[in-house]
Amino acid sequence: MISAILLAAGQSKRFKNDNKLIKIFKDKPLINHAINSLIKSKVNKIIVVLGHQHKEVKKIIKKNKKNIFIFNKNYKKGMATSIKAGLKKVTKNDEGFIVVQSDMPFIKTSDINKIYNSISKKRHLVHALKFKNKIGNPIGFDSSVLKKFKRMKGDVGAKFMVKRLKSNTNFIKVLSKRVFKDLDLRKDFN
Repeated sequence: MISAILLAAGQSKRFKNDNKLIKIFKDKPLINHAINSLIKSKVNKIIVVLGHQHKEVKKIIKKNKKNIFIFNKNYKKGMATSIKAGLKKVTKNDEGFIVVQSDMPFIKTSDINKIYNSISKKRHLVHALKFKNKIGNPIGFDSSVLKKFKRMKGDVGAKFMVKRLKSNTNFIKVLSKRVFKDLDLRKDFN
């Protein structure tokens, strides 16, 4: 079993007074782009980590039996707290997990499945997408690295672990850097 941890707790600080995950992008709320890719993928469960405006975000998320929700009461302390909150729902039966950002609408199901398949082979601890020299999210991990995440603090994400475990990382090529594009500003929605 391989789970996805969807980070949806952020405060959208650069978005000025609104939660970007609720905003419409290409006919649907931003968060539902990532959710749709995960639902169609091979992942067994989607651990949605909520925080800022959690009730409003949960309400608009596309319903699916794969979804499990968790509230991160420490979301204001940064992304590391959301990853740790999501990891509480990763069980001993999980071979691994994939950390996914909810503000990245161009993540494809095929990219999620590439990471899933790489984790399943059990040859590496980290499974990261790469375009030329750029490494991006989502990033997969073997469940044996769970303890390493306990030391994370602040606004650091999964890329932090890629740097620490570079020699044991499988870099999975993607055809475009567009998959790494996250939407942070209002102009990104145009």
